[in-house]
Amino acid sequence: MAGRRRAMSRAGSFAVLGALLVGVSGCGADGTRADGRSAAVQRVLDRRADAVLTKDASAYRATGDAEPTLLSDLAEVPLASWAYRLTRVGPTRGERATATAELRYRFRGYDRAPVVTERTLTLRHRSGHWYVTADRPAQKSAEQLWEQGRVTAVKGEHSLVLGVGRERSTLRAYADDADDAVPAVVDAWGADWARRVVVIVPKSLDGMGELLGAPASGYQGIAAVTTGEAGGSRSAPADRVIVNPDAYSVLGAFGKQVVLTHETAHVATRAVTSAATPLWLSEGYADWAGYRGSGRTPAQAAPELQRAVRSGSAPGSLPDDADFGFSGDSGKLARAYESGWMACRMIAGTWGEAKLNAFYKAVGGHRQRAGAVDGALRGVLGIDEQEFLARWRAYVGDELG
Repeated sequence: MAGRRRAMSRAGSFAVLGALLVGVSGCGADGTRADGRSAAVQRVLDRRADAVLTKDASAYRATGDAEPTLLSDLAEVPLASWAYRLTRVGPTRGERATATAELRYRFRGYDRAPVVTERTLTLRHRSGHWYVTADRPAQKSAEQLWEQGRVTAVKGEHSLVLGVGRERSTLRAYADDADDAVPAVVDAWGADWARRVVVIVPKSLDGMGELLGAPASGYQGIAAVTTGEAGGSRSAPADRVIVNPDAYSVLGAFGKQVVLTHETAHVATRAVTSAATPLWLSEGYADWAGYRGSGRTPAQAAPELQRAVRSGSAPGSLPDDADFGFSGDSGKLARAYESGWMACRMIAGTWGEAKLNAFYKAVGGHRQRAGAVDGALRGVLGIDEQEFLARWRAYVGDELG
């Protein structure tokens, strides 16, 4: 459940790129000038990218790999683009060198702009040509799904589900849930978003951690998270909903639907979610969309917060971003989500759903976190932050006491 797990793109100008390329003068150990070497490496990466897009095993093999396993692992993935942008070539040692490059790719029909990830390449120079002998995630970059094995793709009416190590029928069930989630979010948020969702299903919890570039232990018990670009924009690529198959599989039908509707709400709201948006609002809104129309009462949907209220330890303020950390106290984490949900539920119930949406957009439209909530409250709901918190505390007590 991570509106906060937002992958930052590293788009750079050609001028910056030129500065990053190592060795604008001098010669490498292969006898070529370093700038010529960079151009030669970029050319082989361009050929490699073309081979991936055209699924040409012979052309791919000619760029350096003895066996084009990447092509077979990607066979079902609907790629619209795949390109490398060289950012650095290290010094040549004998016939070998190491380089870094940005891999940019899009899924056909789902991504408005490329997803960007940094790669570390091992290169070998022989017979006057450069070849790629290894291509792996850079030090602080996440693994891609196809690095875990052959990808199976299932397309739904509003969804694309990509999985590794899963039966096609299992992935079809994910697609069915996602297809139900999209219209539910459209009904809550509106139609001004892509109205498509990409669901990634790794082999295991460990595989989920590898896709997120973080320890898997932090996601134990978390059914799914959403990745995206911080700040969002109308040109931002579609988010990926990454599922923890271990936790998701033990949920009932209702729980699965709430999870995917929650994550789909993050996809829908990404364009207006910014650094000014507190997590209690982004996560609370996603939970509100997930539970909307379900008939679940606050007591059913917020049991941890109810326990706190009845024990006399009800929170006096809305949760900080740090309270949404996945590791540590699971009860504290649950209360954080439930508190945000209650705040959004109160706004929708008191001022109406249209005002809740307008408030969300107004907060995200603020230039900085300071003053964003108070400004949006005054402008959209006609109250200040102090009055809002007082109303929220009373609402929590009335609904859960």
